[in-house]
Amino acid sequence: MARHGRRDTALGVGAVVAAAAVLCGCSGNGGTPSGNTSRAASAAASAAASLASQAASALASATAEAGRRFDEIKGGTDAGGDVRTGTTSSDAEGRSAAELTVTNPTKQTRTYAVQADFRDSGGNLLDTVVVMVDDVAAGASKNATALSHRKLSGHVTVDVARAVRY
Repeated sequence: MARHGRRDTALGVGAVVAAAAVLCGCSGNGGTPSGNTSRAASAAASAAASLASQAASALASATAEAGRRFDEIKGGTDAGGDVRTGTTSSDAEGRSAAELTVTNPTKQTRTYAVQADFRDSGGNLLDTVVVMVDDVAAGASKNATALSHRKLSGHVTVDVARAVRY
């Protein structure tokens, strides 16, 4: 998935550079770009690369944190089948929010750690979060919300990457 995300980021950077060149236009000297156009295109490329780098860094950090959180759980049981995702929306700050429903099929109250992955329409990973759902009663369900770390754009879906019951 990371490969596709980098390719899409590179394509996005190229689109920004091309748009900057078109918007800035060319000088009257035979169609060669003016100094202003070159500087604007360079600045646009630099800004786009910086944003892409920040997004990649944030995703790497979130993924590492999710791994650490699951590594701390001792004696847990795979519980991916106990979690269902609902609709995805945006909160007031533009972050993506997804409804989660955890159903505990055991005969004891359990806590769940759920890793929710936010993806774009192409299936590229945009963000990942770990949601702790405490004290889910035996045979009962409990709702929680997965909230992205940052604002995500476009059509965003959520899937359960992993869930552990303990």
